Amino acid sequence: MSKKDHFSPKPGTTIDLSDCDPDFHETYDKDAARAEVDRLQVQMQEWQERLYAEGKQSLLIVFQAMDTGGKDGVIKKVFSGMNPAGVYVAAFKAPTPTELAHDFLWRVHPQTPGKGYIGIFNRSHYEDVLIARVNQLVPEKVWRARYEHINAFERLIADNGTRILKFYLHISKDEQKQRLQARLDKADKNWKFSIGDLPVRERWNDYMAAYEDALSRCNTDYAPWFIVPANHKWYRDLFVTRVILNTLADMNPQYPPPEAGLDSVVIPD
Repeated sequence: MSKKDHFSPKPGTTIDLSDCDPDFHETYDKDAARAEVDRLQVQMQEWQERLYAEGKQSLLIVFQAMDTGGKDGVIKKVFSGMNPAGVYVAAFKAPTPTELAHDFLWRVHPQTPGKGYIGIFNRSHYEDVLIARVNQLVPEKVWRARYEHINAFERLIADNGTRILKFYLHISKDEQKQRLQARLDKADKNWKFSIGDLPVRERWNDYMAAYEDALSRCNTDYAPWFIVPANHKWYRDLFVTRVILNTLADMNPQYPPPEAGLDSVVIPD
């Protein structure tokens, strides 16, 4: 298996994140990667416009990561320049009492994209097999059953014409420390630092085990996981942009035919 194969594992593969180098960046440097992203974004924006105009398919993009993994940054960079009428972001925070009174997917389903749209999840239903598992918010038999529920849920929306891409932004523990320190050192970044991030960091190995199970058990042909080497933000952005562009091209949305009689229309003064 090549290094690149580790980042787009085949369904049924047992994921070991220690096999996936978060520093990997092919032969790119920062300038080359950013130039390539700029070039690919022009094509991606055209495909997104076609998707919106066609109104027959949709795309769901899920981002998961440890704290400081870069979810906000990749969303801001990769989707800049797209038609905002056809793209939206749903951020999943701690569930509310009303949400907790329902099944764990109740709050997620209404956020899935309708036809013509790209929906982006900043965190997602996977929190219910990650934080819920590590912090023992529910019994083990409950979170273990959720892998099957998630696969069935994703199959349902895939069968309804939604393509699904799931990205785990993979950073090293050392990289996370540097990014947390930067939030402390820079006054304009202090607002992003939370004391609550530190207990989560202390359970790094528990979270890696939880991620490995989620990536292994919920990696399917209809909703694949991609493990993104994310220590270098510029390569992270390139990796994600390429996958999304290739997927949109494969979906091949088309502009609808023009209304009949347009050739005889005269715009009045």
